[in-house]
Amino acid sequence: MGSVKYDGIYKDLREKIEERVYPFQQFLPSEHRLIETYQCSRNTVRRAIAALISEGYVQALQGKGVQVLYQPRPKSQYSLGRIESFQEASVRNRQQVHTQVVHFEELTVDAALAEQLPFPVGTELYYIQRVRNLDGLALIIDHNYFRRDVAAGLTPEIAQGSIYAYLEGTLNVNIVTTMRMVTVERVTPLDEQYLDLGDMNCVAVVSNSTFNADGVLFEYTRSRHRPDHFVFYDQAQRQRGGGPR
Repeated sequence: MGSVKYDGIYKDLREKIEERVYPFQQFLPSEHRLIETYQCSRNTVRRAIAALISEGYVQALQGKGVQVLYQPRPKSQYSLGRIESFQEASVRNRQQVHTQVVHFEELTVDAALAEQLPFPVGTELYYIQRVRNLDGLALIIDHNYFRRDVAAGLTPEIAQGSIYAYLEGTLNVNIVTTMRMVTVERVTPLDEQYLDLGDMNCVAVVSNSTFNADGVLFEYTRSRHRPDHFVFYDQAQRQRGGGPR
């Protein structure tokens, strides 16, 4: 019950920040006021605030309170420090979305494919290509590789919705960690076939290697984005005593 309460407070505060009920540089209500508002413990409020801090929404200022850092951006925002599905990100960005599965197959990694993917020879995979439409424009093509023993029963119909919702809600997969790399690459014929690129001759590519609670690398995805419609962001904190620069 405690984790549900904390999660609900976190989501409510995050939504109010995004809706600018608490605008940029304004302070959130005091800890005491939040406890009264949500009828919860001090620790529960602090956990919710800690989650907002970790995602860069707010900053705690000693002796002053918790100040809002979030600023709305005109483009779709994708966090490098958060694991969220396309559907979750689209809801947060308040966009109309549609996913089209243009390719779905089962394959086994051979020597040639093992040089391109972080899976050993013999691994059985689902390989999916999905085109992501946002507000009527085809802006992303995902190349998804999922281990078949972890994502058992995956179908094109499931892939058209949310694979993560299926993994977590149906298969009880505990998705824990993602390693990401961002590159800029020239467009490919497949990009040109499926994406509304305008006069763009390059795409932003986010490569994800995702692990479950057992330490198993179960997903590798390369998402190819039309670059002028997206913002990839992260937050960083200065660690004092890090040595000379």
